Amino acid sequence: MKNIFTVCSIVILVTCGPAPENKNLSYKNIVILSDMSSRINNTPPKDIDEIHKILEYFKNECVKPGEKIGDKSSISFSAFSEKNSTSIDINQIKNLGEKQRFINSTGEYKNSGLIQRIEDFEKSVRKVYATTKNPGLDLISVLIEKIENEPTIKQNTFVTDGVDTTFINYENDIYIFTDGYLEYLNKSGNNQFYFGIPEIEKIRQFCKINSVDISTALDMNSSLSLQTIKSKKNKHINLHILETHERDFDTKNQTYKYPKGLRDNEILEAVWRKWAKESGFNNFEWKKY
Repeated sequence: MKNIFTVCSIVILVTCGPAPENKNLSYKNIVILSDMSSRINNTPPKDIDEIHKILEYFKNECVKPGEKIGDKSSISFSAFSEKNSTSIDINQIKNLGEKQRFINSTGEYKNSGLIQRIEDFEKSVRKVYATTKNPGLDLISVLIEKIENEPTIKQNTFVTDGVDTTFINYENDIYIFTDGYLEYLNKSGNNQFYFGIPEIEKIRQFCKINSVDISTALDMNSSLSLQTIKSKKNKHINLHILETHERDFDTKNQTYKYPKGLRDNEILEAVWRKWAKESGFNNFEWKKY
């Protein structure tokens, strides 16, 4: 009888204990990569203005000074040829009180908090654009290297006290500033990710001969597409291509060299989109501005 009473007491204690409380928190990891090839002769102000908009989004929609507590978001910028030019990682400050003072630029962070760090970030961006030029880089190979072997992507994690668990999820957004053309030096030694004017023209002619649109042409003939590279990390990445220069657009006369449906920009977007989808990226955006 005594043993039965003891077992019942244990059962009551266990069942009456507090139920686990699980939370899911999401934060942004924004990575900005700029193609510093000859295209920047046409676009530096446009790129810098657009990067400013991304910084404003990071501040006002991710970190939210004066509103949000305990943010863990981050933002970084570099040219493709560099490891990392500048970054802001809110999660580097672990103490909550100190973190909020940094975010709100108060206390010891009055002159060195988030407001100042954003100004420094933009200065660094302008300096890179003024001093860096890297024609002939294999952008996709470099992108793969950054994803796989550099601390570019943040992985989901969790913290627990044995009862309650907080799941910390990161939305990784990679913004690539480029004109979309994938041209680089030493094509003869490695043409795996080369996609320039001759490759665009092949698709254009295939569409004309077979009376099909670009997407159908890519489905019909796989040799017209880029080679896909699958990675477990890709599913955690939203890929944004910000296309900033159309070579077949006559700015003086405001006309295109080719008809709608066969323009460089439309072909490049379809090729990039197919590559991103088949490589397993979570989401893909092509933005022309």
